[in-house]
Parts: sequence; structure tokens; C-alpha cells
Amino acid sequence: MRTTGMSSQTHKKKHSILNNNKGFTLIEIAIVLVIIGLILGSVLKGKDLINSSKQKKFYTTFLKTWQLSVASYYDRTGYMLGDGTINGGTAANPDGHFDNISGATFGAANGIDATLKKVGLEVFKGNTANSGQYSFEGAYSGTSTITLYLYYLTSHTDGNAANRLYLTNVPTDLAIALDKIVDGQMNSVTGSFRQYPDNTDATGAWPDASTTRTVNCSLLIDL
Repeated sequence: MRTTGMSSQTHKKKHSILNNNKGFTLIEIAIVLVIIGLILGSVLKGKDLINSSKQKKFYTTFLKTWQLSVASYYDRTGYMLGDGTINGGTAANPDGHFDNISGATFGAANGIDATLKKVGLEVFKGNTANSGQYSFEGAYSGTSTITLYLYYLTSHTDGNAANRLYLTNVPTDLAIALDKIVDGQMNSVTGSFRQYPDNTDATGAWPDASTTRTVNCSLLIDL
């Protein structure tokens, strides 16, 4: 009888242990998933804020700075920067057009940097050895060296040739952000900031940044 009693108690203990090993309830799993979602959302939001800050910094410290440098030079001299050898260009005589000068050569003797200094203007000091180039890490492209040109572009869908700051090897996500900053909307074929060539997509859509990782684009100089 004692043996039977002990066996019965052992059975009850095992049954109790099994009942306590239920695992997580659906409510508990749902709460965990919500917490994980909130954490991931915060991480992604943080990355978006960092990328946005980097894009705005590029605009204010590089693109906008060169736009203002061109305007300031014109105000002081009445000439277009990079137009004719007396203004840091390559043509014998100025004609009101940029001479298609590459930012990789801005620091050359009698180049753009020296020309700005002659009239008392500051030269942009960026994050590369050349004042006309900028190293930028895009969301999909990795680190790209963006080169700025003082360029007279003649091929535009609206038929208007113009002096433009031409940018090559721009991460597509940066180009899209710049279009929004400059023109207030994202349209690659209209406004002051455009993709180049600006007939790439008739609808004005920018390429998918995850597949087309860099583009060329330009900013109108209207003086």
C-alpha cells in the first residue's frame, strides 16, 4: 500500500511539472514581436536621420558654397568664374560661358582656387585633396568621389543652354535628396536641379537608388 501511495504522489508531481511547462502564450509572443518591431523601427529611423543630415551637409558645405562662390566672383568682377584664362578658364577670351573646368583641376596654377584668392574670396576646403571634389557615402553606392565641373550644358529637353554646376558620380539617393532641397519636389527633368542627361525618364522619375547607384546631375547658375 505504501508503494502504491508513493507511486501516486510521484505521478502527481510529474503531471504538475508538465502542466507548468506550457511555453509562451500568444499574447506574450505578440508583445515580444511588438518590442522587436519598435527597436528595428528606431534603428531604421536613426539611419534615415543620419543619411538626411549627411545629404544636407553636402548641399550646404559643397554645392551651395560653390554656387555662392560663382555668384560672389561675378558680383566682384562682372565675369563668370572659369570663363576665359583671366577668370581661371581655358579659353583665350571670355564669352559668358563656363569653359567646362573639372573640379579635379581647380587647384592647378592659375586655376579656379587661385582665381578666387586673387579677388579676396575664400576657397572651399572639403574632405578631399581637391576643392572641386567631395567624398560621399551613399545608402547603396558605398563611398563615391563626386566631381564638380563648371560646365556650359547645351543639351536640355527644354532647349535652354545654360551655365551649370555639373556633378558626376553622385549617389542616386543623394541626387534625389538634392532635388527635393533645391526645387522642393523630386523631378529629374524640370527645375534648377536635374539629372543629366535630363531626358533619361520622360516622366521625371529618378532611377531606383538600389539598382542605379550613381547618376550625373547639374544645378543651374542663373546670373
